[in-house]
Amino acid sequence: MGRGADIPVVTKSGYVAILGRPNVGKSTLLNALLGQKLSIVTAKPQTTRARVVGILTTDTLQAIFLDTPGLLDPKYRLQEAMVKQIETCVKDSDLLLFMVDASDFEFSFDEILRESLSRAKKPSIVAVNKIDCADQETLSIINRELGDHQHPDRIVFISALRGDNLDQLKVLIEQNLPIGPFLYPEDVLSIQPERFFTAEMIREEVFEKLRQEIPYSIAVKIDQFEEKEGKDYIRAIIYVEKESQKGIVIGAGGAMLKKIGASSRQKIEAFLDRPVYLDLWVKVRKNWRKKDSALREFGYLE
Repeated sequence: MGRGADIPVVTKSGYVAILGRPNVGKSTLLNALLGQKLSIVTAKPQTTRARVVGILTTDTLQAIFLDTPGLLDPKYRLQEAMVKQIETCVKDSDLLLFMVDASDFEFSFDEILRESLSRAKKPSIVAVNKIDCADQETLSIINRELGDHQHPDRIVFISALRGDNLDQLKVLIEQNLPIGPFLYPEDVLSIQPERFFTAEMIREEVFEKLRQEIPYSIAVKIDQFEEKEGKDYIRAIIYVEKESQKGIVIGAGGAMLKKIGASSRQKIEAFLDRPVYLDLWVKVRKNWRKKDSALREFGYLE
């Protein structure tokens, strides 16, 4: 080989399913790995309903992350659809990234997660998140217990919020993905449409501003999305299950809906990098969480 000959770069690529119980930090991790917010994040559990696709590309790695809903025992049709999405993500993935919460290990590494890990027929990594919320003794106990279920070389302790040990996690991911060409252009961050992320940002604001059961009873549908000179026009409908919920979302004199709209618009404009006119409406779709037709319409069921 001549002195000036190029040495071929070995690249790895594949799909990585991020799995774990609700509220262990899956969406926060995806956003941290990408360096940009794609998945909505709230303090409430079960915020993620549909898988979010985020693509991390380096010189030698392209990891297509699938941020999944939290593993749970489904109680109604929407949750059954969420579990089905998790199963599809596992089937489509080359690598399974299980997450547990160091600050609530007993809950996050319960029977549901242990069974999922033991049944895994693909390469897997366990990421122990929120190490900034646990002392060293607790982390040592967690490490010993995980050692009974996972090879020590595929366990990593991280803080998705602070960014601790994320480079170590990326190395593990690259080691466990197959050799192959990149599947998407290097500048692509996601393959999901702008409509999807716009609806998610509105739903995030409903979660932030309303309490108790209301956020879990809403769905957001983008009814119209027009790119125009000056400002894009976006018409979005917030669906609730009861008339009483509609009044709460709108608020006295429309005050709550205005708050949701104003903060949603700011997030959408920052994401799209252009001004938008956001036209929000609230409608009732009775018991939509129990109906397959509504779940398909809102993108939760294929």
